[in-house]
Amino acid sequence: MQRKHIQVFGMVQGVGFRYYTEKIARKYKIVGTVQNVDNFVDIYAQGEEQHLSQFINAVTEGASPASHVEDFTIETLNIDESLEKFRTI
Repeated sequence: MQRKHIQVFGMVQGVGFRYYTEKIARKYKIVGTVQNVDNFVDIYAQGEEQHLSQFINAVTEGASPASHVEDFTIETLNIDESLEKFRTI
């Protein structure tokens, strides 16, 4: 089990990015949150290592068809046992 904080920059707001991120999270059984912050999308994601890696790859390649990811950062965090599902904030 791992938990990551991902910040995604580029054309990622107003293009369905959060909706698609939540859809991808369900596919890979990821729990956490996604939200728009200033000029980027902020994601906290937790799950099994392989699933989390697949989730991160899908999101950073552009979660929605209309998005264009220019850059992203990833930080490893401590596990949060209280997380139960993935949601958009």
